[in-house]
Amino acid sequence: MKSLGRPGPRPAAPADRPLAMPLARHRRRRRFSTLTLRILAPNVLALALLVGGIFYLDQYRDGLLDAKIAALQTQAEVIAGALGESALTGEVEDRRLDREIAARIIRRLVVPTGTRARLYDRRGGMLADSRELIAAGRHVQLRYLPPADAGDRLLAWFHRAYDWLLPRGQGFPPYRERPGRGLEDFPELTTALGGEVGGAIRAVPGANLILGVAVPVQPLRQVVGALLLSADDSDIEDGVRNARLAILQATALALTATVLLSIFLAGTIAGPVRRLAAAADRVRRWRGRRARIPDLGQRHDEIGDLSVALHEMTEALYARLDAIEVFAADVAHEIKNPLTSLRSALESIRRTDDIQQKARLLAVMEEDVQRLDRLISDISNASRVDAELARADSEPVDLAELLRTLVQVQQSRTTCEGIGLELQLADEGLAVVEGVPGRLGQVVDNLVGNARSFSPPGTTIRLALDLADGMARLRIDDDGRGIPAGREEAIFQRFYSQRPDDEAFGRHSGLGLSICRQIVEAHGGTVEAENRQSPDGEILGARFTVRLPLR
Repeated sequence: MKSLGRPGPRPAAPADRPLAMPLARHRRRRRFSTLTLRILAPNVLALALLVGGIFYLDQYRDGLLDAKIAALQTQAEVIAGALGESALTGEVEDRRLDREIAARIIRRLVVPTGTRARLYDRRGGMLADSRELIAAGRHVQLRYLPPADAGDRLLAWFHRAYDWLLPRGQGFPPYRERPGRGLEDFPELTTALGGEVGGAIRAVPGANLILGVAVPVQPLRQVVGALLLSADDSDIEDGVRNARLAILQATALALTATVLLSIFLAGTIAGPVRRLAAAADRVRRWRGRRARIPDLGQRHDEIGDLSVALHEMTEALYARLDAIEVFAADVAHEIKNPLTSLRSALESIRRTDDIQQKARLLAVMEEDVQRLDRLISDISNASRVDAELARADSEPVDLAELLRTLVQVQQSRTTCEGIGLELQLADEGLAVVEGVPGRLGQVVDNLVGNARSFSPPGTTIRLALDLADGMARLRIDDDGRGIPAGREEAIFQRFYSQRPDDEAFGRHSGLGLSICRQIVEAHGGTVEAENRQSPDGEILGARFTVRLPLR
């Protein structure tokens, strides 16, 4: 039981259409995975920013230098106050510092601090130097150093690289110390002898910074000398250097872990993607056997979803190729029938001189030509359905409004044949689906035309639309002879045709119901056929049920 699909003109092939698909470019295999590099680069960049942050420890070091200078100033003021109270000699009008007493005070107060103190009189002459005082009477002691190990070499290499990348002393005046000279080498002494506190930071080339603070020694506002207290920044530099080394060590460990984890992560992504890409390439270059897509669905992640999607897409592709192959075979078979009839009629015309016989043979040939034309038009229409559905933009379709329009078009045709057409809408305005209106209308048009061809005059074709289980359900009932038992699915096959006895042979190609199922399934729905029966088992007619998902 098949209806004739509405024939359409065959599209002309463009003149510039290529005769064959161009060969795809061969993909060059990469030695290194760019995906791995893209995963690794952001992680390494973050660590590089962390390493670059160690250069900002200079601000931390500047703060420590300021704090140490303030501590030196406090210490110098304490020692200067002790000297001003206990190391003076002479009359009140001519007070001066006593060298011996001042030396004892300096030795007692400076030794625990590890700083260097130099005392100058009011004229700038040096009275005492804590370095000479502390070193007096000391003995030289020998101590054997432990042998250097590999770690010491690595640490030495770090210090050399550190000193080369971050040289010390830039921006500070050089430190110079000449015996017997004071005011010329240390301008802050002049400031201190003037009654103010002076300070300076100087750099020893290739060594540490020297911090110096000069304070006046002045009992009762009378400046009798100046105390210069100085210290290097070795403790500060060692702390900053050790902090930077610790950051680099932590960064090296983090970098190692990041690289390993990034390679592992990239391997779990890039490796399966490469396998899927190679499988897809094998599918593209398919020659006679089916390529398999790796099954990675057990991963339960996006790669697994991609594997499942590619597998389903490949199976759909192979199913489509099989369908095309079967379709081509069916087309060849269906076209051969009228061609065989034409050949036989043509040969018979050549052998007969009977005018009436020739007329009958010409009539047969004319019917075969019309059948070929109708068959080719229906085949063209069927082959365009998938392509048009893939290119067309879907839109909301109100099935109730669509059915009302189609019934109005069909009523004039069915009335002329003595057949009624009835439409029942249970949920008007709610049966909205997503699809292509023209193709959905073609489904209804084919099904109504099929029912009309099997309906006796004086009967009615009934269309009923309702909603059930989230689907729009359309039922088309006729009062014909029904569907032969066991052929409910066969009638949807291509070129299957079982027409009424009074219908001329070849009038229908047997593609109408096949096109209906093709369109409905492309919209995510189903179409089924069955017989309506009375309680005693009598066939009352055929019923076609179309189900489409609601929008």
